[in-house]
Amino acid sequence: MALLGHILPPPLPLLLLLLPCSHAAPCQPQPNATRFVCTEPTLSTFPSGLPPTTVAISVEFTAVATISPDALAGLPHLQELHLSSNRLAGLPEALLRPVPTLRTLDLTDNLLPDLPAGIFHRSIHLRHLVLQGNRLRALRPAWFVHLTRLHWLNLAGNALLEVPPAALRPLRSLRSLDLAHNRLQHLPADALVGLRALERLDLEGNQLRALPPSLFVPTPALSLLFLQSNALQALPDGVFSPLLHLRALDLAHNELRALQLPPRSPGPPLSLDISGNPWACECSLLALLRDAAPQLIAARDTRCASPTRRRGQEVAAVIQAGDEGCQHGGDEQSPQDH
Repeated sequence: MALLGHILPPPLPLLLLLLPCSHAAPCQPQPNATRFVCTEPTLSTFPSGLPPTTVAISVEFTAVATISPDALAGLPHLQELHLSSNRLAGLPEALLRPVPTLRTLDLTDNLLPDLPAGIFHRSIHLRHLVLQGNRLRALRPAWFVHLTRLHWLNLAGNALLEVPPAALRPLRSLRSLDLAHNRLQHLPADALVGLRALERLDLEGNQLRALPPSLFVPTPALSLLFLQSNALQALPDGVFSPLLHLRALDLAHNELRALQLPPRSPGPPLSLDISGNPWACECSLLALLRDAAPQLIAARDTRCASPTRRRGQEVAAVIQAGDEGCQHGGDEQSPQDH
């Protein structure tokens, strides 16, 4: 029996060993707090019992996969809701109805394939909406009907196939629109209609082969435009003409041979990235770049693909050196140049 007593621990220490395994649920709300933050990876249920004084909620990097329609009930002052990096695969249509004062909604990096048509119908004060890194395949025009005060819309990193005609028209206060890294192959001519306040547009990393000639007519305030890493083969004449305030234009890594630029305006030179394209360094292109006096970004990767005598040369170096061929009536083209 003495040997057995050395093998089996006494009853009391055994109970003490087991006690720590029973602990309170993570991220308990505090009474009268105005901000609630939880980044506990084991959290699987959206917290309840948040005080009515709450103005900001951040439940991020957790295992929360669902959220009930009344999860935000009793929070009349809520202005910020951050739900990034969770496992949400759907949202109830009534989720935001109790919080009409909401200004910011961040749903980055979830698993959302769609949103209910009426989810934002009472979100008339929403300013920032981030849906980046989900699985959205289509934009519902009904989402945007009441978002007339929205300033920032981020839809990057989804699987969007198209922008429905005039779907974004209600967003008359929008300043920034991010559609980067989707699957857009074309844009309708009225894709940007109504966005007169738009200053930043990001279309990087899509599959665009062409742009409608009148695409930017509705966006005269645009100053930052990102079109890199698409499949653009040509630019329509005058496509950038409405953009008198453009300060940065990124056309890198497309399939462009010729260039269109906005009219030169007072102030700093246009910040321009045209690297990674098969440029035809003919007199028209060289003259355009010389007259526009842009600030070329990644100049060492901006090289001529043709004509033969300039192939492989840096475009900036050709411009700086000047060219007698252009000064004496134009390019001398050989059959291999085309």
